[in-house]
Amino acid sequence: MTLTTTDIPATYTPELSLLRLHLMRGGYLLMGLGLALVKWPLLPVAHAQPVFEGVVTCLLSAVAVLALLGLRHPVKLLPVLLLEVTWKLIWLTAVALPRYVAGDLDAATGEVLVNCSLVVLIIAVTPWRHVWRHYVMASGDRWR
Repeated sequence: MTLTTTDIPATYTPELSLLRLHLMRGGYLLMGLGLALVKWPLLPVAHAQPVFEGVVTCLLSAVAVLALLGLRHPVKLLPVLLLEVTWKLIWLTAVALPRYVAGDLDAATGEVLVNCSLVVLIIAVTPWRHVWRHYVMASGDRWR
């Protein structure tokens, strides 16, 4: 059954504003285009890359596809933004910070650090109240 505008009660207010949805779309666009431009050209030669580089190329290419789908379905694909924030914060904390503190930040790590620092933009566009309500506080799916 498809809802039409006449089926929606007059008192209905969307949980996320149109501005918030557009901000999320901006985050998806940044992720999707950035990864597509950097990782998709590597896909034809992924088989020749070292194993873990090939894994990263394929994984981030898939994230690019999902991020671009997020332009159409920003709320449904919110876990993609959460994945982006989570892995980058873990990397910054577990890899970059200890190397920085030890004075062992080489050029390659510094380059990844700069790229991962862009996560602040994704953090800014993520609707954290919605995440808290729908992913942390809401009842989980049944187990049986």
